Amino acid sequence: MAAGFLQALAGNRIEVLSAGSEPGASLNPVAVQAMAEAGIDIAGRQPKLLRNDQIQAADVVITMGCGDTCPVYPGKRYQDWELEDPAGKDLATVRRIRDEIRVRVESLLSSLTA
Repeated sequence: MAAGFLQALAGNRIEVLSAGSEPGASLNPVAVQAMAEAGIDIAGRQPKLLRNDQIQAADVVITMGCGDTCPVYPGKRYQDWELEDPAGKDLATVRRIRDEIRVRVESLLSSLTA
């Protein structure tokens, strides 16, 4: 959801990569539905495994509770967003999580383009 918002809000000003330390086999259909309600189509995306070279190439790394699983490289800007996991949650809960993610993405984008 965060990558979907960042791409939608930043356009081509920022390259967005999304990956996880333990990606699922497919996207959460409730998250896809919640994002569609916000006008963002993430249905065609596939979960990907986080690679070290992606972190090394990034200016900013946003983690969401991966703890020691995510490697840390000196000189990178890291933010850990503690968010409720939308897996297995109902649409109302995922909407709340989606809205919290949007606020965080907007704040991040503001800090990157200031």
